[in-house]
Amino acid sequence: MGAAHDLAVRWAAMLDGAVAPTLTRAQVERLLDPYAAGLIDAVRGTVDTKVAREAAEALVAANYRDPLAVHRSVLVLCKDLVRAVCAGPDAPDGDVVRDRAVDVAAEFAAAFTAGLRNAALTEQESTMAAVLDAAREAEAKRQLSEARFQAIFDGASVGIGTIDITTGLVVDVNSAMAETLGVPAHLMPGRSVADILGPINIGSAFERFQQLLTGQVESFRTETVHTRPDGSVTIVDLSMSVIRDSAGKPRFLIGVTVDVTERKQLADQLWYDAHHDSLTGLPNRLLFFDRLAAADGQVGVIYLDLDGFKEINDRRGHTAGDRVLCDVAQRLRAALPENAVAARLGGDEFIVLVEECTGRAELTAVSNKILAALREPFDVAGLSVTVGASIGTALVDTHSTAIDELMHAVDSAMYRDKAARQGR
Repeated sequence: MGAAHDLAVRWAAMLDGAVAPTLTRAQVERLLDPYAAGLIDAVRGTVDTKVAREAAEALVAANYRDPLAVHRSVLVLCKDLVRAVCAGPDAPDGDVVRDRAVDVAAEFAAAFTAGLRNAALTEQESTMAAVLDAAREAEAKRQLSEARFQAIFDGASVGIGTIDITTGLVVDVNSAMAETLGVPAHLMPGRSVADILGPINIGSAFERFQQLLTGQVESFRTETVHTRPDGSVTIVDLSMSVIRDSAGKPRFLIGVTVDVTERKQLADQLWYDAHHDSLTGLPNRLLFFDRLAAADGQVGVIYLDLDGFKEINDRRGHTAGDRVLCDVAQRLRAALPENAVAARLGGDEFIVLVEECTGRAELTAVSNKILAALREPFDVAGLSVTVGASIGTALVDTHSTAIDELMHAVDSAMYRDKAARQGR
């Protein structure tokens, strides 16, 4: 047992410097101890040389992968192992022991080489398996990402379409896009946007779309009136953007459409309600003063209220009074020239704006026409009712007269007119 341990110690010392795991000298000696005893028996001829293969496999398993480990181990097996068995260089069995030692060393070298090859193959297979696992995981993530996008794409309530940035042709659209544009989804891929929308709809968006294709802009958004092939009209909010890959290279364009027809109609209706009298449909005070503030140059203003209207309300009721107000509004519309607009300020007060008024003669002519229109009796529930009107007029330059001053002048003129009429 002493010879075997000495051999293990010598072998461990020889392996110093070879690329190996982080084992201490003592740990290497304990690793080699059992194999040293078996190798001594093998060169004595009492056991099979397979112990050399086992020793080689143990070193490879311990992560000895350096060819220097083989070289030094063969030296130990051919020299130190022989000395551990033979009493001296002239021992009678020396030649036999040396021959067996060569066989043991050859067995060790072959097994070590095979072990290195198997270890390399195992590492290669492990690396390949890791690469394949990573590739499969990446593919699974990609497929999951694509599946999520497809689910969003197909189920979105807004229209979504993709366009090849190289050719400018549509790649795919969802059903919401097809419904918005009024074109079946299967008829759009492979066609240009201009071809799908047609010249009546492409309009100014065409130039901006071309800027996207050439890289001049990254995105744009516009609202446009779209006429479908069946002639129906929708209002479409269109957004288009360039989609780039991780390297920043443009891959494709994506367009999103939202049918905002109902929203636009609601907004228009809310605007109309906020700027028009709910009873007569005429512009209200707010819209009138907006028009007056936006007017340019000389304008004429006619301010009127109805004479005897309170009596109609008191004697005939508010329904009859409302009917008279609506008829007054209708007669004002019919009597006014194209450059004039009438508004209801409230109660029985009305006002007329004559834009680009040529002078006092035109303003007087419009006033007389209004008075003539209101002079005719009104039919209220089968009863003939006559309503008079007091009118005040003013001719002013909007550049030099403040609106408050203008309205004060018109109001004063109206009351002068009413007083003059009552004094007759």
